[in-house]
Amino acid sequence: MSIENLKDSAPQAMQWLDSAPARKVMKALEAARPAAPQVEGAMARFVGGCVRNALLGQEVDDIDIATPLTPPQVADALLAAGIRMAPTGIEHGTITAVADGVPFEITTLRRDVETDGRRAVVAFSADWTEDAQRRDFRLNAIYADADGAIFDPVAGVADARAGRVIFIGTPDDRIREDYLRILRFFRFSAWYSKAPLDEEGFAACARHIDGMASLSVERIWKELKKLLAAPDPRLALHGLEVGGLLRKILPEAPGAAMLDRLIGAQVRMSSNGAAFARADSMPRFMALVLDAEAGARAAVRLKMSNEEKERLAEGLSRDGAPMPPISERAARAALYRLGRQAFQDRLILTLANAHADSDLARFKRLSDFASAWAVPKLPIGGDDLLRVGLKPGPQVGASLRSVEDWWIENDFPADRKVLLAKAQEFAKGATP
Repeated sequence: MSIENLKDSAPQAMQWLDSAPARKVMKALEAARPAAPQVEGAMARFVGGCVRNALLGQEVDDIDIATPLTPPQVADALLAAGIRMAPTGIEHGTITAVADGVPFEITTLRRDVETDGRRAVVAFSADWTEDAQRRDFRLNAIYADADGAIFDPVAGVADARAGRVIFIGTPDDRIREDYLRILRFFRFSAWYSKAPLDEEGFAACARHIDGMASLSVERIWKELKKLLAAPDPRLALHGLEVGGLLRKILPEAPGAAMLDRLIGAQVRMSSNGAAFARADSMPRFMALVLDAEAGARAAVRLKMSNEEKERLAEGLSRDGAPMPPISERAARAALYRLGRQAFQDRLILTLANAHADSDLARFKRLSDFASAWAVPKLPIGGDDLLRVGLKPGPQVGASLRSVEDWWIENDFPADRKVLLAKAQEFAKGATP
């Protein structure tokens, strides 16, 4: 039923609800009413995360729309309004509309006909309550029309405000429809729970732990990344570990003790604006696997991107890790050799061992310094060495590397004459 208006309870929703792109798409769908005699009532409603987050005063990233219109009717409506579209999930009734550069996922109301724990065969519907019943959690089944009127068929508004993540209907049934919902239970709990995990939902997840073997590693990694990006996911991580699920999805992790300490320190520092206090999935993942060898195995098994693999390897390497307390001079040398990202990642990992507020203050100063320092470039190159008399060949590269090492150790002097003289000195020392 409709119990309130989004514009009254969440005024910040006006930023997207009344935006020109949103109005354009909703107007196009409403204009299809004459061609859709099967539809009674609302032609389209916003649904899911955009409505939930607006109610909670949180940022809205993606805007999803549900409609009783069939995919062909949606396509015709968008075409008539001159709105660009793409059939991104047409087999499940989803078309992505792009209005003024803003994407909207538009999905036809549906019900599950057949599921196997990974995929579902669906039938389209014109029944809003039927559509809500096939969704995962009650706080994800909140709808709002173009005027902001909320339709809340499964009491999702109360759950969202109370910080409860509860399956719609019977948890076992929802999980058997898609075993990824086990991880989604913990992911949404990480982001939205204010109380202990729902006992019935947690028990169902533990009962169906073997069903996750049917999931692709790409889907698992995607959910795990989102979970780790929550400001404080310790409640969900504890549930994953206690229920045996963490070992199931990440056998390379010995446990979550170090990550628990790290997040605790980040939460204590979050109000200070330090770079390492912001939630970031990758260093938190590093705190789970702990060493480079285990991280490399996990990266391959989870089919991480090359960029993720490289960041993981650099962050977990033991060479040159910046361990506070450390001087600014030593920090500059480490920053130059490691690069800013690896330096910050390794700094974040050492944060797990910080205890006193004075420790955290030192971490903040070092992190702020690392963010602000302009990494210099070696003032000379190979061509410069050739101009002062070095002969082409391996000697040039060896001399340049020796100069660079000296330059770093001496805190990056900018005098080119001194550096060229050092290069000649190193070259003479290398000549047999």
